Amino acid sequence: MATFRLEPRREGVRLALPETSDAEAPTLEPGHPWLLTASQRGNRSTRMRVSTPGNAVRPIVHGHPYFAELADAVDRMQPGDLVLLVGWRVDPDELVRDDGTTVTDLLTRAARRGVLVRGLVWRSQMDRMRFSRRQNRRFARAVNAAGGEILLDQRVRPFGSHHQKFVVLRHPGRAGEDRAYLGGIDIAHSRRDDVDHRGDHQRMPFARWYGGEPAWHDVQVEVRGPAVADVEEVFRERWADPASLSRRPWLLVPHLLDLPERRPNPLPDPLPEPPPAGTSTVQLLRTYPNRRPGYPFAPLGERSVARGYAKALRRARRLIYLEDQYLWSGSVADVFAAALRANPDLHLVAVVPRFPDQDAELTIPVALHGHSQALDVVREAAPGRVHILDLENAAGRPVYVHSKICVVDDVWATVGSDNFNRRSWTHDSELTAAVLDEQRDLREPTDPAGLGDGARRFARDLRLELWREHLDVDDDALLLDPDVAIATLRERVAALDAWHDGGRVGPRPPGRLRAHRMAVPTPWQRIIASPAYRAVVDPDGRPPHMKLRGHH
Repeated sequence: MATFRLEPRREGVRLALPETSDAEAPTLEPGHPWLLTASQRGNRSTRMRVSTPGNAVRPIVHGHPYFAELADAVDRMQPGDLVLLVGWRVDPDELVRDDGTTVTDLLTRAARRGVLVRGLVWRSQMDRMRFSRRQNRRFARAVNAAGGEILLDQRVRPFGSHHQKFVVLRHPGRAGEDRAYLGGIDIAHSRRDDVDHRGDHQRMPFARWYGGEPAWHDVQVEVRGPAVADVEEVFRERWADPASLSRRPWLLVPHLLDLPERRPNPLPDPLPEPPPAGTSTVQLLRTYPNRRPGYPFAPLGERSVARGYAKALRRARRLIYLEDQYLWSGSVADVFAAALRANPDLHLVAVVPRFPDQDAELTIPVALHGHSQALDVVREAAPGRVHILDLENAAGRPVYVHSKICVVDDVWATVGSDNFNRRSWTHDSELTAAVLDEQRDLREPTDPAGLGDGARRFARDLRLELWREHLDVDDDALLLDPDVAIATLRERVAALDAWHDGGRVGPRPPGRLRAHRMAVPTPWQRIIASPAYRAVVDPDGRPPHMKLRGHH
C-alpha cells in the first residue's frame, strides 16, 4: 500500500514530498508553518491563490439549520445575482424549510426571477449501487426548464466521483452579501437533521442498523470575505473543463462533433472579490485525480488535501480531533501514526459511524477490512492515546457520522468533503477549507501545544461546540485544556458504556459518545476483500510514477 513518508528531524517530522519535476515543483520552501506554500500544493496550473486572509468563517453544525440558512440567502437574491452549486447528490424533493419549500422550488423560483443559477452535479453510477443517478437528473431537468443551467458532470476517472459539496452566492454591487458554503453536506435525503438527531423523515436507502429514519451528523461552514472568490474559482475551473461531460461512449459522439448542446454556456465575467470580513486565513485544499485527458487546471491531478494534512500534523503536539465517515485507509492512517509516535503527549480522538452505511452481505467485509486496518495502525502507534468513538442519540439509536472535520491543537482546523481514505486523498474530486484564525483565544491554556502558535478562535470554538454536544457538557472549563478534556471524555464514555452493558438500569448518564467496537474480519475475509477494497472502494488516483515512489 502506498504511504506518505515522514522522516524525523530536530523539531518533529518532515514531509517527504515527491522528487522535483516541472509539473509538481514540490520543494519544502520556507513558508507558513501551518499552511502549504505554492510549490507544496504541487500544482502550477491552477489560478487558485495559495491562501487568502481577511475572512469570516462560521461553522454550521447539522443539515437542518444549514438548509434553512441557505434557503433564506437564496430567496434574498435579485435579478443578475449568481448562484453556483456543486454536489455529489441533490434530491429534487428535499425540503430546505419547514414550510414545504424544496431545493427545486428554491432554485427554480430564483431562476425565474432572473437570478443566474449554474450547477455541477455528479453524473453518478447506476442506481442499483445506491447512488443518485435518477435524483440528480430530475433535479437538473427541473432547474434547467426554469432557465437555470445544471450540468451532470462525469469528468472523472473510471469508477470515480465528483464529491465536492459547495454553494457560492454572488451579488453584483452588493459584495457584502457574498458568501460561500462548503463542507460535507449535500442537499439530499437524510441530511436534514438537527442537534437532537431524530433523523430526516425524507430518508435515503440506508443500512438497517440505523432504523427507518437514520440520525445524521454533519458540518458545513459559511465563508464571507475574499476567499469567496477562491471558492468561485474552483467552480469556474471545473465548468470550463473541455472534456466530455459523460464517459458513456454513445455520448462522446456529440461532444467530438462539438455540438452546442454538449458545451456549457459561458459564465459571466468574475466580479471583484468581496472585501475583508473577518480574521481568518482560508486555504482551499483539493483533490483531483490523474485523468486522461488531464484537467487543464491540474494536468497530473492535485493532492493538496493530502499534503495539507501531512504538513499540519508535523506541528501536532497535544490533541488531534477528527470526525469522519470513512477512517479506513492504512496509507492515511500512517500519517497520523507518525505524528503520534513522534510526540508522546499527543492524543488522537476520532468520532466515526458505528456501522457501515451499507449492509449487503458482500460489502460488509470490504468496509471492515479497510476500517480495521486503519485503526490497527493508529492504535499500535500510541497505545492508550488513541480514542475511537461512535455516536448515538438520547434514545440510544446510532447516529451516522458524515462530517469531515479535523482540529489540531485548537490552532488549525478543516471542514470539507474529503474523507480520511485514499480515495478522497487521490481519486475523487474534493474541496476542503483549512482555516487559521488570526484571532487568538485568550482562555487558558492560551498555547496548548507550547510552540508559540496560541489557541485560535475558530479552531477552538469548533471543537468546543462539537464536544459540548457529544458529551452533554455546558462548562467549557472541562474541555479547554487537552488533558482535562481527555479525562472528561474518558469518564463520560466509560459511564455510558457501563450503563448500556449493565442493562440500562437507572438514569442514563450524560453524553452521546460510545467506545467504538467493531467486528474484526477473519484472515480469509481480509484476503477475499482486499482486491475489491483496493480496486473499487479505496482506489489510488495518482500518476504511475508517484505510485511507484510512494509520493503524493
